[in-house]
Amino acid sequence: MGPLSVSPMGFGTWAWGNQLLWGYQESMDNELQQIFNLAMDNGINLFDTADSYGTGRLNGQSEKLLGRFIREFQEQKGSQREIVIATKFAAYPWRLTPGQFVSACRASLDRMQIEQIGIGQLHWSTANYAPLQEFALWDGLVAMYEKDLVKAVGVSNYGPKQLLKIHDYLKDRGVPLCSAQVQFSLLSTGKDQLEIKSICDSLGIRMIAYSPLGLGMLTGKYSSSKLPSGPRALLFKQILPGLDPLLSSLREIANKRRKTMSQVAINWCICKGTVPIPGVKTIKQAEENLGALGWRLSSDELLQLEDAANESPRRMIQNIFQTR
Repeated sequence: MGPLSVSPMGFGTWAWGNQLLWGYQESMDNELQQIFNLAMDNGINLFDTADSYGTGRLNGQSEKLLGRFIREFQEQKGSQREIVIATKFAAYPWRLTPGQFVSACRASLDRMQIEQIGIGQLHWSTANYAPLQEFALWDGLVAMYEKDLVKAVGVSNYGPKQLLKIHDYLKDRGVPLCSAQVQFSLLSTGKDQLEIKSICDSLGIRMIAYSPLGLGMLTGKYSSSKLPSGPRALLFKQILPGLDPLLSSLREIANKRRKTMSQVAINWCICKGTVPIPGVKTIKQAEENLGALGWRLSSDELLQLEDAANESPRRMIQNIFQTR
């Protein structure tokens, strides 16, 4: 991924500090530390976070926890293995200048207590509602790269048109675009996603797939009569009834492979040439996700899953921050 060597899958840390959607409590921190250590012990070195992760007084909690876990892991193991932190900087309306974006980067470094971020990412584009701010944010990415605050830069929630624009803009400034983070899964393979993947392949940009399990819909753990708690329930209620063909195919391949549905869904993302970053908040989830590595679906199985996805009338709702 650009100048960085990363594992075929990373771990996402959206849930680390998010009480509203994921029910985070500070009592979970010990288990989260164990998850981080388990990931590192099994070759995972990519961790995705954001300066906006964490609700209310816990804003920035995900970055703080990651920084703490890195220090404790290195102290315990005496390990100096490369750990790639990919953090995203929010395009808040008050971040109007390149300097303010650089300040955001420095604040993330302070929270994590590290000297350099692996990949500094623009969390979303403002092109749809504040086009002038967009160029200031791009210049902010250039500045943090030139100041060696980040090893590489990336974007998140960029559609094909804006992705091409920022790639060319950064290239003219001598800054390579390393990664593009997109909602991508068997539930999210629309025209835009496929076009973004094609652009990434042609320009040497690595595509990071977030929500590879469709917020949990592809795990097989939920049904119309067994919904998750919190805000996800409404979304699941709308989409799950139309997923029978896809879930049946996932289940069939999982049984044949002696894998879980989650492992098959994540492996599909890897086989499509992306780096998936499933979220983790329990040891059990982490262990299950790790089972997606070390094997590959066959071309027939990939085709079966994609045909089943096309037969399923429901699709994941596109992120409102995604641009064209």
